[in-house]
Amino acid sequence: MATFTSSLPDSLLHLLDEKSRELAIPKNKIIEKALSIYLEQLNRAAYIKSYKQMSEDANTLVIAEEGMADYMNQITESEEDETR
Repeated sequence: MATFTSSLPDSLLHLLDEKSRELAIPKNKIIEKALSIYLEQLNRAAYIKSYKQMSEDANTLVIAEEGMADYMNQITESEEDETR
């Protein structure tokens, strides 16, 4: 595991220390979990942004609609095969 050194505001360090004591969890574990959650939220925000941009693109919508039509045909065919 790599070592990372950083500066944080005193107020944030104080809150981190309090929460660490309260939960009996090392400060580095709290920081690790918080950073993981934050980075995951950034990824989700990026996905949302890209999907919104795609939804405004007429060509992308046409491709998606064609794909959904193919998907529905596959489901219908599969259901018909199961009933035979």
